[in-house]
Amino acid sequence: MSYEKLRHLMVEDQLRARGIKDQRVLAVMESVPRHLFVDEHLHCRAYDDCALSIGEGQTISQPYMVAVMTELLELKGDEKVLEIGTGSGYQSAILSMLASEVFTVERIQTLAERARRLLQEQNCTNVHLIVSDGTIGLPEHSPYDCIIVTAAAPHIPQQYIEQLKVGGMLVIPVGSRFTQILYKITRTPSGISSSESTPCIFVPLIGKDGWGSEEAY
Repeated sequence: MSYEKLRHLMVEDQLRARGIKDQRVLAVMESVPRHLFVDEHLHCRAYDDCALSIGEGQTISQPYMVAVMTELLELKGDEKVLEIGTGSGYQSAILSMLASEVFTVERIQTLAERARRLLQEQNCTNVHLIVSDGTIGLPEHSPYDCIIVTAAAPHIPQQYIEQLKVGGMLVIPVGSRFTQILYKITRTPSGISSSESTPCIFVPLIGKDGWGSEEAY
């Protein structure tokens, strides 16, 4: 079966059937070649309904979770987005087609180098990849319309809120090391409003304002 057919089935069976409604999100996820963002021996599993290893103890998220988090951002096309945790670069590629400008932060140099190459090959020219501690955000390019965190935080770092525009949205998994809840948080003139989306399990957000590396595993 072709990768194009596998992507179509992924969108229909894993995303649309589970309630993903944003037509832009569905269209982009049907167009981005997810198999190119995993090692060659995993190409045949790239469109499976699960997360996959990308090395360094990290994963490419389940397609459904990518869709849920992206849909929660309510992107219209003119936003500046901050992504914490580049990983494979797949989520960055999705965001690049739905927003105006994407800043993405990865702490692991080897993953960043591979993701940068893949994003260049996919002509994602509006993505800027920075190697840094993502738990402190990226204040030099703030404020952002949206922030998406693709690793599990023990709490919501205050700097993420501070780096959002008023009216901006943060999507982040928060909880224990082994189970979390996905939150959507909106910065308001008087503070924040938050809502819970879905239970989830992500790799830990490691850094100054996340999990320490010694307690992450």
